[in-house]
Amino acid sequence: MNEQEAWVDTEQVAAHLGIQKQSIYRWIEEKGFPAHHVGRLLRFKLSEVDEWVRKGGGVDNEAKHDQKH
Repeated sequence: MNEQEAWVDTEQVAAHLGIQKQSIYRWIEEKGFPAHHVGRLLRFKLSEVDEWVRKGGGVDNEAKHDQKH
């Protein structure tokens, strides 16, 4: 992760991934989506988000299972 990388908000992450903000909130609770609390706000590093996606974090368990077989 680049130390100079800007922190972004939920709306920017949703736009980056082309998904609804509600999906991000669900992924944080259910799948370990990389989010950081700054007070009451959620902030993200896009490099962490991209790495999480590359490692298959956004794929549901059934799809992961099907990919292995």
